[in-house]
Amino acid sequence: MLDQAELQSIKQRFGIIGNSPRLNHAVTIAAQVAPTDMSVLITGESGSGKESFSKIIHNRSARKHGQFIAINCGAIPEGTIDSELFGHEKGAFTGAMDARKGYFEVTNGGTIFLDEIGEMPIGTQARLLRVLENGEFIKVGSSKVLKTDVRIVAATNVNLLEAVDKGTFREDLYYRLSSVPIQIPPLRERGSDIDLLFRKFASDYSEKYRTKPINLTDDAKEVLLQYRFPGNIRELKNLVERMSTLEIEERVIDADKLRSYLPPSMSNLPALYARNEENEKFSERDILYKVLFEMRHDMNELKKLVHQVLQNENYGSNILEQHQELFNGMEEDLKEKEDTIKSASEIANNHYLLANNINRNNDIDNTYELANIEDITHETEESDDLSLERKEKEMIIKALKKNDRKRKYAAKDLGISERTLYRKIKQYGIE
Repeated sequence: MLDQAELQSIKQRFGIIGNSPRLNHAVTIAAQVAPTDMSVLITGESGSGKESFSKIIHNRSARKHGQFIAINCGAIPEGTIDSELFGHEKGAFTGAMDARKGYFEVTNGGTIFLDEIGEMPIGTQARLLRVLENGEFIKVGSSKVLKTDVRIVAATNVNLLEAVDKGTFREDLYYRLSSVPIQIPPLRERGSDIDLLFRKFASDYSEKYRTKPINLTDDAKEVLLQYRFPGNIRELKNLVERMSTLEIEERVIDADKLRSYLPPSMSNLPALYARNEENEKFSERDILYKVLFEMRHDMNELKKLVHQVLQNENYGSNILEQHQELFNGMEEDLKEKEDTIKSASEIANNHYLLANNINRNNDIDNTYELANIEDITHETEESDDLSLERKEKEMIIKALKKNDRKRKYAAKDLGISERTLYRKIKQYGIE
């Protein structure tokens, strides 16, 4: 086990900033496995700093005087990756004018870092497995078996076990690569490390651009810590550089200013760990609940508005007292809408419980329980000689008279738009 002084020395040497327990654990594992020749699989989200850990492993090993090559498997076309890694003979394929050494031949005695290993084609995976098992490979277009002594450190931001299940990654290669797994935590799970990294990047860019470093107010720091950083350290670094460049006069950044630099669609969303089927269901459920609550809110607001119009105006209160039949059936309508909302809520909740394997009787039902809609009940004598259309026409005429036939103010009193009022005037033939 590394002592604290040695751990800090390693982090300082390789530019790793932060003190979160998971980060320190990952650094410790990398330092302990470095002196061996075991294969290492580094997992973590894109931009979390996986390459730094591969350099720790190489530079603390007996191969530190040999070559270190970092290769992004996802950036090399499938048709040329075999040639890049293992080399080719002259005339092996169209355009192969000369023989070429591959990375495994050039890096003999050193370390190869294979980033985004999950993007490697199946055929190339078989060749790589042979190198891992006995150190042998064959150039493209050749039949001669060559030997190499290369240590392989691989990295990925995808779940390789899921790729194995889908048949896009070899199971034997997965277990051969992951002799020692190292998990790099995403930036959003590193707490105060985010602020440390922000200040480090701000200091670096102040030196680069010869300006005063930008600083955050306390409320801006809270916003920074709550943001989920899907791009991790790479995204934070770009954010600091952008603000350092554009905020020339004001070098103290408050919360509102910081939010203006964050993506509007992501700055206030909950931090979902990864995009998968369960989280997608959770997200859809959130959206459904939001729509349902807004529907209930709009319904209550409309009810309040109608009552205010009828109660606050003389003509309205008279109608409310004398012609309550206008509101007959409202109770049943609201009850039907309430049942519909509750039914949709139950369906959404059942999907969520099924996706996350949690007990139906937990507190989530209480959290998302829809409030009962107040019933509107009035007891009045029925009037058979008046229709709803007639009453609506009378209300419009009275509102127009009260406001000297000014449609704008009449519509405001009635609680409808001026365009709707104009349509009603034409419909009822009101002069």
